Amino acid sequence: MREWLTRTASEQGRAIGEGVVDPVGLTETYLSAIKTHPAGARIYARLTEARALAEAETARSRARKGVRRGILDGVPVSWKDLFDSANVATEASSRLLAGRVPTRDADVLARATQAGGVCLGKTHMSELAFSGLGLNPMFGEGLDPLPATPPNINNPDAVPGGSSSGAAASVAFGLAAVAIGSDTGGSVRVPAAFNDLVGLKTSHGRLSIRGVVPLCAKFDTVGPLARSVEDCAEVFAVLAGARAADLKNASLAGRRLLVMDPYAEDVRDAPAAGFARALEAFAAAGAQIVRHKSAALDAAMALSPILFAAEAYATWREMIEANPEKMFGPILQRFRGGADVLASDYIAAWQKLEALREDFHRETAGYDAVIVPTVAILPPNIARLMVDEEYYVTENLLALRNTRIGNLMGSCGLTLPTGVPATGVMLLCPAGQEERLLRLGAAAEAALQA
Repeated sequence: MREWLTRTASEQGRAIGEGVVDPVGLTETYLSAIKTHPAGARIYARLTEARALAEAETARSRARKGVRRGILDGVPVSWKDLFDSANVATEASSRLLAGRVPTRDADVLARATQAGGVCLGKTHMSELAFSGLGLNPMFGEGLDPLPATPPNINNPDAVPGGSSSGAAASVAFGLAAVAIGSDTGGSVRVPAAFNDLVGLKTSHGRLSIRGVVPLCAKFDTVGPLARSVEDCAEVFAVLAGARAADLKNASLAGRRLLVMDPYAEDVRDAPAAGFARALEAFAAAGAQIVRHKSAALDAAMALSPILFAAEAYATWREMIEANPEKMFGPILQRFRGGADVLASDYIAAWQKLEALREDFHRETAGYDAVIVPTVAILPPNIARLMVDEEYYVTENLLALRNTRIGNLMGSCGLTLPTGVPATGVMLLCPAGQEERLLRLGAAAEAALQA
């Protein structure tokens, strides 16, 4: 059964439907793999073993009766530790929330369960989701030296990306078929890129965030990290209560892709090489590549410190200032960056952003997608991040720079592995166009794998 652990969620689901794979045996194999993996406790904050086995049993029964609820019925899933799970701790990998036990599932978890998903457990993350690096030295009992910092699949000395760090690691290391994370400024796409996965940032408001520990509610979104675009499409359909996007016969022929400079130019060597490879593959598949610079986007990026930090600090101020010693210094400092933002400046920034979004979408309306390297850097070194605060700040900002385009512009976004380890290419489409984005992404994925 272990050979199935690194297959896509959709492949596992089809095998369950064909009677080749037993959901209970698959779930038991995943649970055993998590418990015996050297980094299992750095990836998972806690397992929900009894729940998982019970859900797998009911999935097995439905499969035997021929009444499965969909392709993902019986497939094991990991959940970031900010999705509420009834009677199981949900602590957002923060000591500030230690002992927090919700009484009901988050809406998206409840919907996934109804569709037959098997909840393996809750994965570690950056504290309160406010970092793109995934470094968390503050949370976890008896783990040394980095309690809640999952490993990176490409480099054991580097961070996995955040904030959905354990989500990415759970899939990359074969400890979940698919993972559910959140994305406020890049928290699905950064760890997906750093670990050679596919990651979907959904449009704000497209999926429910009720029962999700907030960071910035005006930007928070939910999305999957997976091994394929098909998996992301199937998971999105389940969480949205919609029909999965039709990916058959997807093609890049005649598609117009808009490369956004300088965000595609000002990147380090490996991401640049991965992006160049992607552009070459897309062009070979028939896409037209056009380059562009957007004054509207540049102006929006300048608003980031006001928009993100002010809302994050307003959300967590009382709890943070009551126990600041419980937080990792660089993340505490980042939250406090919103302390002195005036309400008038925050409101004015949002008004300006809404106008800039209109300008940006007018500029890009004639193209099928905006594309950039997902992340401008490779995963930073853990040891240096722990001792060099300036390095931490610089690398964190660079990690989130390109992904933040999607959040600021209100876009949906998809990252794909380029074939150069730990690098991704990101496609962005206007809000509400996930199905079109996923179809485009399937064509791009095929081009990259050709």
